[in-house]
Amino acid sequence: MELDALQARMGVWLGQASSYFHKVPGSAVLIRYIRSSYQNDPVRSAIELVLVLFFIRYLLSPSYSTDANYIKLREDEIDELIDEWVPEPLVSEQTQAEMIDTERVPVIVGPTGPKSKLANGRTVTNLASYNFYNFNANEQIKEKAVQTLRTYGVGPCGPPQFYGTQDVHVKAETDIATYLGTESCIVYAQAFSTISSVIPSFCKRGDVIVADRAVNYSIRKGIEASRSNVKWFDHGDMDDLEKVMKGVVKEQAKARRLTRRFIVTEGLFETVGDSADLPRLIELKERYKFRIILDETWSFGVLGRTGRGLTEAQNVDPQQVDMIIGSLAGPLCAGGGFCAGAKDVVIHQRITSTAYTYSAALPAMLAVTASETVSLLQSNPDILTQCRENIKAMRAQLDPRSDWVVCTSAPENPVMLLALKPEVVKARRLELEDQERIMMDCVEEALTNGVLISRLKIQPFAHAIKAKDDKWTAQPALKVCITTALSKKDIEKAGTTIRHAITKVMTRKPTNKS
Repeated sequence: MELDALQARMGVWLGQASSYFHKVPGSAVLIRYIRSSYQNDPVRSAIELVLVLFFIRYLLSPSYSTDANYIKLREDEIDELIDEWVPEPLVSEQTQAEMIDTERVPVIVGPTGPKSKLANGRTVTNLASYNFYNFNANEQIKEKAVQTLRTYGVGPCGPPQFYGTQDVHVKAETDIATYLGTESCIVYAQAFSTISSVIPSFCKRGDVIVADRAVNYSIRKGIEASRSNVKWFDHGDMDDLEKVMKGVVKEQAKARRLTRRFIVTEGLFETVGDSADLPRLIELKERYKFRIILDETWSFGVLGRTGRGLTEAQNVDPQQVDMIIGSLAGPLCAGGGFCAGAKDVVIHQRITSTAYTYSAALPAMLAVTASETVSLLQSNPDILTQCRENIKAMRAQLDPRSDWVVCTSAPENPVMLLALKPEVVKARRLELEDQERIMMDCVEEALTNGVLISRLKIQPFAHAIKAKDDKWTAQPALKVCITTALSKKDIEKAGTTIRHAITKVMTRKPTNKS
């Protein structure tokens, strides 16, 4: 009897609850949804019920207080902490070697040319400039630059794709793409940040980058920003590259994981001066399904019959290279950089590349200068032939005749890197610091005799990212930049001066170690 009475009361309560619920606006819709959902997918209804209960519990749960971890300091304790706090310096203090190097840096007065005037009044032969073809003295380019400056002003003062892009930027991109033979091209405002921004635009966490150990500093910063898995292969060793690529493919097949894979290398290596084997790179890329990011900062405008770079020099279709990065500074006497490739590659960078979207656009004057110099190279390939003749003349004075240095650069590279011979380093037991000091003295001695050259500084590479298997270090070297603005006789005379300066330093300071 009691059970029947309880069931009757429960029925009355449920009836009243149902009556009240039906009076709520939208209750009929909710009931139809629950019935339909339960009939079609009961699991979904159960999950939704759990989520609703969790949400209700979360709302009703008490908030957590942080008062238990709060420590109230006295005024004297606060003052003491403020007095003890020392901010990190924005720039680290210079080392003794850096201070000496800074004091020795010559200052050029007036325009940079084959014969430059220094602040001390002396006129020297300038072999420290990337003005290989003396374009900065070309009257046609000067006239165009001045006209553009008067028409467009100094700079666009805005980022690309908003109000910074001008018609001259579009023309420069079209001219470079046509010159190289690629589908499209994008122009950046800074040469250094081009490759360091292109890499993280395509390479993300979990992707694989296989890079040459000798790649330059800007590439290393781009690799670091990408946070990808980095594998290094021995400089210029295609067999070692294939071994690394096989390992990557095998590792991914075993893990059943498919990610994007890239080969990153240079056309002409900034730190060594030699060139990459592009046909073999293309072969390996196709075989193991990688993409190639080729940095032609130092080979664009230099290699090939008309200066198109490594693709022209080694007879490779540029459309087989996924991304070609180059500089509009240096031999082109403009500024900024570019990345050429397929249309999709360029469009992707216009949205995701930090150096493009968060930087003011390239000044119109520099964009016009780039278009003009590209046109000059294409229409007058004799300029490159003359430069290569001067390179041969300089090599004849230095590499075979010097007992101390060897040129590690490619035969067509106008930036000649002169490093100490391995037997000299071994015999004198020279550390990197010793070699750097010797190179500084050689630069100073050559300048004393009227020839301005520079040297490859390895400090940036010492602070660049270092993977566990990346044990390569750039070797200190002299940098001798060849220009067509000097006659063959002037080049030979300067080469003799440099050779005698090296000999004098090496015989004066043997730097033997006990």
